[in-house]
This record gives sequence, structure tokens and C-alpha cells, in this order.
Amino acid sequence: MPQIIEFPERPYVGVRRTITMTTFGLVADRIGEIIGWLAERGVQPAGAPFLRYESIDMAADRLVVQAGVPVPARVEGEGDLFAATLPAGRYATVTHHGHPDQLVGAIESLLKWGREQGLAWDMTEKDGAEHWGCRLELYQTDPRVEPDMHKWDTDLQFRLA
Repeated sequence: MPQIIEFPERPYVGVRRTITMTTFGLVADRIGEIIGWLAERGVQPAGAPFLRYESIDMAADRLVVQAGVPVPARVEGEGDLFAATLPAGRYATVTHHGHPDQLVGAIESLLKWGREQGLAWDMTEKDGAEHWGCRLELYQTDPRVEPDMHKWDTDLQFRLA
């Protein structure tokens, strides 16, 4: 069952890409690189790595997505890695247990639940695209520990307006 949780600002290091539904690897595969980059600098992640959806245009098959890793305090980026902060606020959250390919159903259920609760998302629509203030998929399972993707836990956190 979804919950509404208040989160503070959360600093992170990330990378941004414009992708399609079939090129997610261009951004998602960078998570390991970001974790390694932080380790080289003696910085431990302060939470689960995530994908942050900035813009979704399904008709044009165009998404602007970030891969990010939370950090305990702001860390300056380098190259295409940048430092940023997830905004504080109220988030509708739910955990999906299973393969990431099945997240579509969990997302649809969360959005439906939000409509039924009369919630407004931190999202605007323009020219057929959704522009999200903060829409996250946090990957709670370390694939080095649990390689079976059907056993992964993924938290969805969608910021409310």
C-alpha cells in the first residue's frame, strides 16, 4: 500500500541523458561508474542509487533521465557527473518486489492510487510531455549480492505538488 512520506533535501551525484525506452542502459549502466567514482574519493553512498525521471514523452519515445547516487554531503562533480539535491517535500512512495521490467504496473498502480486520493503530483504537462519535479526509482537491492532481478526491491518516490 502506498504511503506519503516527508523527505528532507538529499544531496547526490548524478549524470543526465536523453534516452528512449530501448536505450535505458545509456544512463542506468552509469550507476556503477558513479559508485566507483565516489569510492575513489572516499565517499560512501548515503542511500540507494536511483533513476530520476525529469521528462517523459511516450508518444515521441523520448525521456530525460538521471542516474544518481545519494551522498552524505555535497560533492563536486567532474566531467558529465554533477552535484545536485533532490528537493524536500512530501512524496507518495511504494515498494515493488520483482523484476524492474514489471515496474510499469507498480507505477500505474501508484498513479491510480494518487488520483483516487485526490493528490496532485509535482508534474506539469507541455507539448505531450510530462515534466516531473522529482520522480524516482530507487534500487534497494545490490545486484552483486542478489543477481536474480526477480528478487529485487525498488522503491518508487513521486513528489507531490
